[in-house]
Amino acid sequence: MSTTAVPALDKTFQILDLITDSSQPLTAAHIAKELELARSSTHNILQSLLSKHVIYKDSDNRFHLGSYLLYWAGKYEQQQGVIQLFKDLIVRYPVLLQHTVTLSKMDLGEVVFLACHEAPAPLGFTFRAGVRVPAVFSATGKAMLSTLSMHTIESLYEGVFPTPLTPNGVNNFATLSDELTTIHSSRISLDDGQLRDGMYCLGTYVRNASGNAITGMAVSFLQAEYESKREEVSAVLIELAEQMEKCLGFNTSRSV
Repeated sequence: MSTTAVPALDKTFQILDLITDSSQPLTAAHIAKELELARSSTHNILQSLLSKHVIYKDSDNRFHLGSYLLYWAGKYEQQQGVIQLFKDLIVRYPVLLQHTVTLSKMDLGEVVFLACHEAPAPLGFTFRAGVRVPAVFSATGKAMLSTLSMHTIESLYEGVFPTPLTPNGVNNFATLSDELTTIHSSRISLDDGQLRDGMYCLGTYVRNASGNAITGMAVSFLQAEYESKREEVSAVLIELAEQMEKCLGFNTSRSV
């Protein structure tokens, strides 16, 4: 029985799991028989996986796991390493520990929350790992977008700007470009109630050894405390980001 709305995807994972669990490589006929799948659909799925190097076929027409899986594994390991680094380093910054601090990554024009240090006093907004929001409205998203060209950004959204989540949300690429120009010079981004009315967030990006912004961090406030805390928190947030970059091998002589 299909466990998703995409039966072909279920079959793909069944095939990959079977190849993974098997002590020896398998032929297409064996895979189809073992999983009770039609040979035609099994063949089509195997060909798609071959074309992406997720699997490979040996001279005896038997299938093995392919090299592309190492790319996925490396990305996952890198992501998990950044989360642990965030958790290890943030405890060194008492100013930040007073607030809710989030760690996020970019994925196809959206921000995905990876980890969160919760403030002692609740904000009334829950940052759960895996929650996705449009990058153009979030502090971490804007910080990471500021390292990209506007052409690249517009391509992420196929030229269609996302619908604002609140009345405060930026609503076109021209206005977003102005915001990103400011971020580019200051390294600090601002969500001034664009994700949730009354909640302000200051963000920045973290670069890896290749100079790519692989994650973003943001500190969240209630609107009433934003002005009094903005300057101090911005400086400390950048300090934390630079410390993370140093651990990730980023060369501080680089410029964005």
